[in-house]
Amino acid sequence: MPKTTEYAVSINVESRFWKVVLGAIFPVILILSWHFAVVLTGSRLIPEPYEVAVMMWDFAFGGIYDDAFSASLPVHFWVSVQRVYGGFLLAVVTAVPLGLMIGRFAVLRAMLDPTLSLLRPVPVTAWLPLSMIFFGLGPKSAIFLVFLGAFYPILLNTIFGVKSVDEKLFEAAAMLGCKGSQLFQAVVIPAAIPQIFNGLRLGLGFAWILIVVGEMTGVPEGLGAVIMDGRTLSRTDLVITGMIVIGITGFLSDRLIVLLNNRLLQWSPQHHA
Repeated sequence: MPKTTEYAVSINVESRFWKVVLGAIFPVILILSWHFAVVLTGSRLIPEPYEVAVMMWDFAFGGIYDDAFSASLPVHFWVSVQRVYGGFLLAVVTAVPLGLMIGRFAVLRAMLDPTLSLLRPVPVTAWLPLSMIFFGLGPKSAIFLVFLGAFYPILLNTIFGVKSVDEKLFEAAAMLGCKGSQLFQAVVIPAAIPQIFNGLRLGLGFAWILIVVGEMTGVPEGLGAVIMDGRTLSRTDLVITGMIVIGITGFLSDRLIVLLNNRLLQWSPQHHA
């Protein structure tokens, strides 16, 4: 009888309904804590959740404040999405092939690993002045910084995925006549895909984090630019609104990668996220 009850609870927790309910509990607690903290302290610097909700509505649809930010969400959102995915896709087409080769060929790994290990700890923010020198003020600098932020997580996870491939798989493939580029298609890529997707998730997360830094390069539009304007104007409600939009968009982007991961890895249930 206890085993049956435990099984029933497990089924409920894994259902989509309970996942949504359980996932919503902590955000609700945070919002309530935020509200009561502002009310009890009487802070004028931090807006209440209701005030942020009003700002989000005006930012998306207008009709409340009728200022420069009213109904401007579509423009800022679309500009930031282009920069984030532009830098992210550039990181993907660069880091994945490079990671496959570094992970597979020891000579290339010995040649590049010291340089990559030297550059990897350098914060992306440290590249901000150089990016403005290289690319000038504008979207190219933002895309470059997003690219840097996404590059290393994708590269390192791809290398780890390739190095984790069981050598017996290569031996079996060789016995079946696979050699050269065929090994990548038949063995390396399929075995490394789970780790590559982990890198893609991390890289895309860093891309959304760094869009704020990237849009500090003098661009007039974008969610990061809105946050910077809000800070300059002491509009905390605008700053929090920009943060929430970035958070929601980043979450939805991550879910898309998870869906693609689960679709491509249907043959491997343990890798479903």
